Amino acid sequence: MSAPFMFFDLRTSDVPTARDFYTGLFGWTVTEVPAGDQPISLLTNENGPWGGFTPVPAGDPRRPQWTPYAAVQNLDKAAERVRELGGKILRERTEVAGGTLVVVEDPTGASLVLWEAA
Repeated sequence: MSAPFMFFDLRTSDVPTARDFYTGLFGWTVTEVPAGDQPISLLTNENGPWGGFTPVPAGDPRRPQWTPYAAVQNLDKAAERVRELGGKILRERTEVAGGTLVVVEDPTGASLVLWEAA
């Protein structure tokens, strides 16, 4: 089996501070990609993007967190399996650049993004 996590997303209300911290700590490369009103900050290496920073609105009650993405072959089947195993769907099937995602929560409250490439 290949590595289950293929992307990591830091959801935070202060992207610039988080970006400066992690690039200063690890020397990570950030590429700003145009996306509507606000560019997306992607963590990249020679193989392309492997992570990124997602802004959450100020006042959002959730704490900043790293969220892993796991690649699946069939997103609908994987989402159904989440429900069968006692998990929840936090964000229904959403089409984005490069594929489709579903945000899920396991029975302990940990979140994960299921990703099906286009």
